[in-house]
Amino acid sequence: MSYSQSYLAYSEYTDSVFVINLPYIKFGLGASKDVGYEARRLGMTSVLLVVGKRLAETRLAEQVRGSLEAQGIKVEAFTDVHVEPDDEAIVSGFSKVKDLRVDGFVALGGGSTIDTAKLLNLLYSYPRDLMDYVNKPVGGGASPPGPLRPMIAIPTTAGTGAENTNVAVLDVKKLHVKTGVSNQYLRPSVAIVDPLTTITMPPMVTASTGLDVLNHAIESITAHPYTARPAVSPAERPVYAGSTPIGDLFLPVITWAAKYLRRAYADPYDIEARYYMQLGANLAGLGFGHAGVHVPHAMAYPIAGMVRDWRPPDYDFGYPIVPHGISTAIPAAYAFRYLAPYNEDKFRLVAGALGLDTSGTGRELGERIFDYYIRLLEDLHIPTNLKEVGFNRSDLDALVEGAWAQQRLLVLSPKTISKDDLRRIFSEMLE
Repeated sequence: MSYSQSYLAYSEYTDSVFVINLPYIKFGLGASKDVGYEARRLGMTSVLLVVGKRLAETRLAEQVRGSLEAQGIKVEAFTDVHVEPDDEAIVSGFSKVKDLRVDGFVALGGGSTIDTAKLLNLLYSYPRDLMDYVNKPVGGGASPPGPLRPMIAIPTTAGTGAENTNVAVLDVKKLHVKTGVSNQYLRPSVAIVDPLTTITMPPMVTASTGLDVLNHAIESITAHPYTARPAVSPAERPVYAGSTPIGDLFLPVITWAAKYLRRAYADPYDIEARYYMQLGANLAGLGFGHAGVHVPHAMAYPIAGMVRDWRPPDYDFGYPIVPHGISTAIPAAYAFRYLAPYNEDKFRLVAGALGLDTSGTGRELGERIFDYYIRLLEDLHIPTNLKEVGFNRSDLDALVEGAWAQQRLLVLSPKTISKDDLRRIFSEMLE
């Protein structure tokens, strides 16, 4: 059965419905100037502006605040944003804002900032132990009883697509694992996407976030079809459905990333590159926001959660970090090579979008995609294996267990994944 025919599969034992929960998107050069208008349109009168400390001191942040205040909207600022947020930082942050009187949220920043705002909005709207909302099996997987406060997201990085998704990613510190919160109400009400907000990104941040665009697009397109899920009630239907014919429409995002990522990395003022990387990030967010991601992202979570002492350039935050795009890109090279034989049709499309030879077997496609990824990582000065970020063979069992905990992602793999599969892929990254 081809991938297109698989979407027509129907039985009482499998699901036949996917859901796309779309935000109101405003895209274009200079679009961020419209934030005050959009906030007023949503009925906001007093907002919490969530923005990182460094970005809060920039002209862009001043413009956003000015646009809001020009509409008569009171602005409270929250700047204690933790890059790659963890549960302790979110709970601490909520304690600082819970007594404020706000009726809306505005997030200005990258995926970490937007996810922080989502989680603060969740706890502010429906106070509860954060772990109750964290996805199973790490947390309780509870959903809020209704909509949250309206929220506007203005991304300043081109990668996460967080402005379009129903998911917020965070580390659980005591478990040394990255996981998330996902439910139908978490998505921002409005996404204002302005490529000009990304020109101040330093090279390594551009590289990491751009790799996330590429991984989101490839993983959502190569996930197993949404019709391969067990039948569930509408209330139990997961946010991540599996690949869909709508998600497949975003295949050009892969071509844009292949064409423009190196250019954006090399020249921050290449507006054409910035434009298409930001557009690609937004569209990939729509794609994976309903279709989901799979093995590389599942493997990325323990990599990010277990880092000991690696500090990449341009991420000088005073603590070790494997940025999200890097933590997904290293396993992506190895995972795609392993998975290509199990979904030849889709990986053939991926190879074509990357400009590679599409002939041959799935195994041959996988090798070409692997070689492409390794060259791309080298061009962007990104590590190509886990040894380069401080891991060794003694970490193997913990990495496998950490990835295994991400069942909501692993179930979307084009191949049913076992611990032995994870061990094999991680072992290759540690050689």
